[in-house]
Amino acid sequence: MSRRLVTRSRPRESEEETVWISFSDFMLALLTVFMLAAVALVFSLTEEQNSLKAAMLEVEQAKAEAEQATARSNTFDSMLDSLGTGEQVRSTMVVEIRDALAARGIQVEVDPANSVLRVPVELLGFDSGSSDIRPEHEANALAIGEVIAEVLLTDDRYATLDTVFVEGHTDDVPLDGVFGGNWGLSTDRAIALWRLWEDRLPSRLGGLSGHTGERLFSVSGYGETRPVNAVQDTDDARAANRRIDIRFTEHRLSEEEITAIRAATAPSGS
Repeated sequence: MSRRLVTRSRPRESEEETVWISFSDFMLALLTVFMLAAVALVFSLTEEQNSLKAAMLEVEQAKAEAEQATARSNTFDSMLDSLGTGEQVRSTMVVEIRDALAARGIQVEVDPANSVLRVPVELLGFDSGSSDIRPEHEANALAIGEVIAEVLLTDDRYATLDTVFVEGHTDDVPLDGVFGGNWGLSTDRAIALWRLWEDRLPSRLGGLSGHTGERLFSVSGYGETRPVNAVQDTDDARAANRRIDIRFTEHRLSEEEITAIRAATAPSGS
């Protein structure tokens, strides 16, 4: 009797085992699917994170390039502003000198660029073929130097200049008996005016230095080579060419400064 009971129970146990195995397989398959889905999700998230990092890096690089471009632009603008300011300061000084001399009754001309004071030799009392300033004209010569010194020394504006040239000029009439001819005469007259300033003015113009640190004033003569009136067929036309020019030059960029500008404004890696 017991044998029959055992024999009958086996199919039921087999069915239960089969059901349990099928459920285990299902759970294993479900777990596998879940793991695959998790792996896929992790992979997808990793890809998105990498893409986000790459995008953020591109944004940061673009921002850095924009900042560098802005810095280069600001540097370039600053240098241009500096040059424009120097030219404006020079122009202002030349006009101030002219107006201050006019207030003293001394009439000088200014070129259209406001860079040159033109002093007729008649104001300085040079005789024909002579480089001696007459004593009665020394007051005019000294007043011109005084006003130039006052304007240059105001707020140390002279430091924005490169050079102040004291230039002698003559008409085109050849001179015989004068050493160096018109070249020599024009140079001697410029030197005579400069020496008077050096000897008699309280302000030591010779001690001033320009933007580059070199001596500010320079003296030269050009004879008849740089006329105001190219056609000199009358006494009046020739008279305008007999003059002392005071030429004010603002600082110009040196080769080293140009190289520095190019380096400062060039894109990185170029």
